[in-house]
Amino acid sequence: MSEKRRPHILVTGAAGALAQKVINQLRGTCDLVAVDFREQVYLGDDIPSYRIDFTKRVFEDLFRRYQFDGVIHLGRIMSSQLTRMRRYNANVLGTQKLLDLSHKYGIKRVVVLSTFHVYGAVAYNPALIDESAPLKSAGLSADLVDSVELENLANIYLWRYPDLNITILRPCNIVGPGVRNTMSNLLASERAPALAGFSPMMQFIHIDDMSDAIVQAYKKPVRGVFNVAPQDWVAYQHALKLCGCKRIPIPSIPPAVPKLILRTLKLRSFPSYLMAFFKYPVVIDGRAFAREFDFEPKRPLMEIFRFYRDNKKPV
Repeated sequence: MSEKRRPHILVTGAAGALAQKVINQLRGTCDLVAVDFREQVYLGDDIPSYRIDFTKRVFEDLFRRYQFDGVIHLGRIMSSQLTRMRRYNANVLGTQKLLDLSHKYGIKRVVVLSTFHVYGAVAYNPALIDESAPLKSAGLSADLVDSVELENLANIYLWRYPDLNITILRPCNIVGPGVRNTMSNLLASERAPALAGFSPMMQFIHIDDMSDAIVQAYKKPVRGVFNVAPQDWVAYQHALKLCGCKRIPIPSIPPAVPKLILRTLKLRSFPSYLMAFFKYPVVIDGRAFAREFDFEPKRPLMEIFRFYRDNKKPV
């Protein structure tokens, strides 16, 4: 009798640290194919890896060739990468193509990584934001429009094609070894800006916990949208202190002033479109995900902050 076929899974965003953690967790039990919009990465002889534009015809060849059972879409281009137009094409049009092909080739499981930024940071956010809250980010910042549109698109497919079993994950700040996003760069730096008079509550999830969350979500095909966050939070300026960062107070008004100062200090790691997130709290409620997928983060805040304290790098 022939061996049972191992699940074939397509993982996007393979150049990112998070995707590589997920790949390492699944490689023992699944046949994986890794793709990335930005670069080709070598992940070992057992994992075919491609640099590919999702909107090009060659992308479909992978679906024909490998007959995927599932897709883990971690290839969201962050707002700090690429120009706005190229990012829109990669995030929104690329995701649309990915979901169209997933439907066409009968894929039965899709996990899409989004971000808590889609909620937008405004002064009147509720204390705990659950998954039913409106996505205000598009109206607030042109740089976050594609994140919201990617979500809206995935939501349309979630309801239009229930057989795809789409799960959309909205994590809080993902941090830890290898993470190169805005927040991680700030916590790793020796001095970090803080808007004078503001220290909003923030949540952090360790990259290893986020990888566990994605794998657990993939293995249990529950459709829907889920926040992913621990049940604890800390004020931004206190987090900087615990990470050993010297805080640089920056006046927050008028809005042009912080941008000017940051440009002068050459702190690229503090992008202006995220300015509101350093003013107003966006604390998300991760309890629905924890209940549904029996998930509990294993790495506490103190372990995360210790890593940054012990691995300082000059700005």
